[in-house]
Amino acid sequence: MKEGKIIEIDGSFGEGGGSILRLAAGFSHLFNIPIKIKNIRAHRPKPGLRTQHLLGLKTISDLTKSTLSDCKVGTTEITFTPNSKREINPYIHLDISTAASIGLLLQPIQIASFGFKKTEKIEISLSGGGSFGKWAPSLNYLQEVTYKIFSKSGMKMDLNVMKHGFYPKGGARVKCTIFPSKRSLTPINLTELGNVNLIQGDIIITNQLQRSRENIGTRIRKSIQQQIRRKLNFETDIKIHWVESTSPGVGLSLWSCSDIGAIISTGTILGERNIRSEDLGKIAADEIIKYIENDIPVDNYLSDQLIPLMAYIKELSSIKVLQITNHTKTNLELIKLFAHKDYRIIKENGHFIIEIF
Repeated sequence: MKEGKIIEIDGSFGEGGGSILRLAAGFSHLFNIPIKIKNIRAHRPKPGLRTQHLLGLKTISDLTKSTLSDCKVGTTEITFTPNSKREINPYIHLDISTAASIGLLLQPIQIASFGFKKTEKIEISLSGGGSFGKWAPSLNYLQEVTYKIFSKSGMKMDLNVMKHGFYPKGGARVKCTIFPSKRSLTPINLTELGNVNLIQGDIIITNQLQRSRENIGTRIRKSIQQQIRRKLNFETDIKIHWVESTSPGVGLSLWSCSDIGAIISTGTILGERNIRSEDLGKIAADEIIKYIENDIPVDNYLSDQLIPLMAYIKELSSIKVLQITNHTKTNLELIKLFAHKDYRIIKENGHFIIEIF
């Protein structure tokens, strides 16, 4: 890092939400470059930091012993200066008083952890927050999809969910363990799906909903199985888990592992009052079917998780996706600032290839 070098980022560019904060803070530590972010969420109904963003920034600051400027809910400009000695707290505990998504809180830590070298193991204990939330990766999705792809590159992360949390009260209890890689991470090359013949999945339902006269989990699973057999004629292995949680909720994720190492998934799907169990199952099934039928090895949510890793790895990495989302665009523009790498998007029949080099 050059003395005095700082990257200034307009927090309103791209999709203009919290992802800019999470990505930039993670990249800042990973590449050891201070940042200033202005106009945070400037065009949102409530501009500035929200509680979840504040919590995420303070968590990565505490973990990496970095310096975060004074900020609070509503702050529209922050600076973050990474610890030049690259020291890490090997254990931190985080109390979350809201249903803030744990998956989103972990995102800047995931990014920073690609460069952790001096520590054998890092443990992050979280009390509170949500294991499931809207527009956020659930913890079973991270464990079964994202972190398994990370491990193929040499980066090992593990999640132990002791209690699930749903909106509005949260209340999850989770331990995240990071095992930093001692060797160079290997490139990500996922441009073919390969052969798949089994759809796996988890349906998580809180015990408050057991009073229902109808078995929600069985109805969701039956609907998934019917749609999968009708469209793909694949076998399924979908588990139903009844869990303790402070707030009632339903969350599910489907995934399928191919013979060449790809893992395709639905991402996280949440139950809602106005969606019947049968319809929820069909939504989940159709989501994974569209990737399989189009030979897509990286779902729209996984692409956002992989791009920072691809930016850190020295060699060329490439992935095939169905769409270029706004989050993907934000991600790609930020890596040009931090990693001094470029990217290429190749549009082909019904899909896109993203190369980072």
